[in-house]
Amino acid sequence: MHHLSPLLKQASQVCVDHGEGSWLVDTDGRRYLDFTSGIGVTSTGHCHPTVVAAAQAQVGRVIHAQYTTVAHRPMLELTDALAERMPESIDSVAFANSGSESVEAALRLARQATGRANIIVFDGGFHGRTMAAASLTTSGTKVRTGFHPMMAGVEVSPFPHAYRYDWTEEEATAFALRELDHILKTRTAPSDTAAMLIEPVQGEFGYYPANKVFMQGLAERCRQHGILLICDEIQAGYGRTGRFWSHSHFDVTPDIVITAKGLASGFPLSAIAASEALMSKGLAGSQGGTYGANAVACAAALATLEVIDSEQLVENAVRQGERLNERLHELKERFPMIDTLRGKGLMLGMEIADDFRTPRGDLAARLTSAAEQQGLLLLRCGTEGQIVRWLPPLTVSSAEVDEAVARFTRALEQVAA
Repeated sequence: MHHLSPLLKQASQVCVDHGEGSWLVDTDGRRYLDFTSGIGVTSTGHCHPTVVAAAQAQVGRVIHAQYTTVAHRPMLELTDALAERMPESIDSVAFANSGSESVEAALRLARQATGRANIIVFDGGFHGRTMAAASLTTSGTKVRTGFHPMMAGVEVSPFPHAYRYDWTEEEATAFALRELDHILKTRTAPSDTAAMLIEPVQGEFGYYPANKVFMQGLAERCRQHGILLICDEIQAGYGRTGRFWSHSHFDVTPDIVITAKGLASGFPLSAIAASEALMSKGLAGSQGGTYGANAVACAAALATLEVIDSEQLVENAVRQGERLNERLHELKERFPMIDTLRGKGLMLGMEIADDFRTPRGDLAARLTSAAEQQGLLLLRCGTEGQIVRWLPPLTVSSAEVDEAVARFTRALEQVAA
């Protein structure tokens, strides 16, 4: 690995030479079906011609037009394009580089706009690695261990993890809402609470979708108490779940939307969006950054939206997600180590466990390693690394879904032997 930090743990042994669509080719010429999409980043596949052409054209015009110094057309056009896709009340956008940065920008805005200090997050949420974002993250200890003390003012409320609790979804939802009400009475009064921050479909913890009763319960409490509802759409947004925004599955309207990963097909770019009235309640100069709204990244983001629309990729996520889910359920019937499947669209998690529902991260690791030997790249997540996650690009075809499942079947047979 040359001089790369030993603290960076890579999930595969692949050294990439180039990529195209759903495929990566390593430096030895071996082809891999990439069902990781760079953790959901390459939404239009690797090197989509439309995105490449837009980025190449922009490189020849201006690369870095620092957006608190000068404006540039790709940024202005992107704000308009994003506003068109937001809930009707949201019409103002600010940019940064990464999901973590936009999470922190949303936190800053919520505190400044409300004059309140505390934030409620939900058990299992992943919001980033920087100090404030890590303080809001409870999907696992890896981003917090050795990093304490964490930021104050964070309260953690239960998420309706029905599988984890071994309850029905109705039981888990009722419990989570009761506990939220208890927290508002015992640990952070509504008058001290600036916002509730949630992934409508949790990522790193194990691909748990929320549900309509739970999300609408949060929205109702936020309206009642003047608390802002922030939806972290960093991984689940941009068509990944079969809706452009994952929160729209649950018929709620957030006050702030955070987006990143799939936004620019691999170029570093993130954003927060809110109403202009809410944005105006923040302090002047509190948003910005050296590389935010980079001109090339914004051009790539505009091209990404063009591809999503012209190739109907949100609809494709529905079709191919249903196909992938059906094929994986067939494998669940054959292989007892697959304990359950969950998720939405092209964001599916496969829980690997033993006969007693004990998480088996060791088996999941062997599975992803065996899949790599078969030319299929997959990632794991969950507290024990026990969940195999399926994140193909939104451009994935039926033939590629079937080929991926065939390769994974051989990996399962190898591990189960």
